[in-house]
Amino acid sequence: MSVSDPIADALTKIRNAYRAGHTQVIINHNKLMEAIVKILADENFINSGQVLERDPENKINYKRILVNLRYTNNGQPIIQGLERISKPGRRVYVKSDNLPSVYNNTGCAIISTSNGVMVDRDARIKRVGGEYVCRVW
Repeated sequence: MSVSDPIADALTKIRNAYRAGHTQVIINHNKLMEAIVKILADENFINSGQVLERDPENKINYKRILVNLRYTNNGQPIIQGLERISKPGRRVYVKSDNLPSVYNNTGCAIISTSNGVMVDRDARIKRVGGEYVCRVW
């Protein structure tokens, strides 16, 4: 079965893995998800993300991303919320002077710009707008 929104599917897999208490989750690979996982690792929302190459011998028929989830010392998940904003049916674009802040900058908004995928703080510094992909807190 094909997925109509692979980004929302990957974010839901990460959200569900946190709720189930898993330490790792495997999501489908695409360039945008690879960039989002890298941003989540840079912002310390996850421990790491690793691209698993295609390996038919181990029944990996296409590229995947292995995400190592991060928890606090008492077992609480670092990510409290993960929400997809721009959807295939309704794209949401923001200008450089209207970039959102998530929970008084304790979270981050992930923006897909012409300069690449970046968080809202970097987009404010570079004064670029783009598609408001998701927000994390």
